[in-house]
This record gives sequence, structure tokens and C-alpha cells, in this order.
Amino acid sequence: MIIKDIEQRAEEKMLHSVTYLEEALSRIRAGKANVHILDGIKVEYYGSLVPLSNVANISTPDAKTITILVWEKSMMKPVEKAIQDSDVGITPENNGEIIRLGIPPLTEERRKQLVKQSRTEAENAKVGVRNARRDANDAVKAAIKKGTSEDDGDETEEAVKKLHDRYIKKIDDVLTAKEKEIMTV
Repeated sequence: MIIKDIEQRAEEKMLHSVTYLEEALSRIRAGKANVHILDGIKVEYYGSLVPLSNVANISTPDAKTITILVWEKSMMKPVEKAIQDSDVGITPENNGEIIRLGIPPLTEERRKQLVKQSRTEAENAKVGVRNARRDANDAVKAAIKKGTSEDDGDETEEAVKKLHDRYIKKIDDVLTAKEKEIMTV
């Protein structure tokens, strides 16, 4: 195995951890309307489960409202039920034409829960970055045993350490921004 491949694969894994964290945090409600909180909702559509965005147009007309314009009137009830059954925690209002989700203001206690949830997601991402570093270091040791020079191995380990530190800082930055968003009233 080429030593540069090890570094490249480690960076791909670390980037994947950060990308996953950003997606997970985008689904955490921060007191203002965000269509991404509905990303995990699936609706039964002609016998199969599909994402809500496949059967409706989702938009945010203002900071406290999400509107869902269902393309087929027959899908109004299933969409409404899917939202009620989800962990979004908002009761949909259906006027027969459009489904509205009024985003309630967050209580201080709920804000603290969301921050705690965000920190858990960030810690999971950090574990992914650390695992990528460990895997890279193991691969470097194996490459040295197979004949790669120790200097090349040391250089690669140092490069992977720098990648690790950069991605851990990136995770901390993403978490800090999300915490600020959640705690802003």
C-alpha cells in the first residue's frame, strides 16, 4: 500500500465525520423555521416509504413557520400523520390546502437539551476522526513492516496527526456555531 493512500483515506474518513455532523446538527431545531428538521420524515406513498420532500414542496415563509404544500390532495392525511408520529415535536395545522407548522419558541430547558444533543453528535464525530487516525497509524505500522522506510512512516503519521487536529477543531467550530444558534433567543 502506498503511504500517501493512507493519508488520503484518513482525510476522507475525517471529512465524512464532519459532513455527517453538519447534517445531524441541521436537523436539530434551534427555535427558528428550518426545513431540514423534516429531512428524516418518511411518508407512505403507493406502498413504499419516501422522504416528505418527494411528495410535497416545503418552504419557510417566515422565521416561525414551515409550510408544506402537498402535490396530491390524497396525501394530506398521510403527511400530517407522518409529522405527528415523528420526533419533530410540532403539531401540524391542516387547512385543506396547505399544512403549516408553527415553530414554538424554545424554553430554556429545551435549549439546554438541544445543546446536550448537539454535543453528543459532535463527540460521535470526534470519535470517527480519532478512529480514522488510529486506522491510518495502524496501516503505517503495517507498511513499515512490509518494507516502507521509517522516515516515510513518521512523516505520514505526523501528517495524519495534523489532519486529526484540523478536523477536531472544525468539529469544535461547527458545534460552537450550533450552540450559539440554539441559545440565541
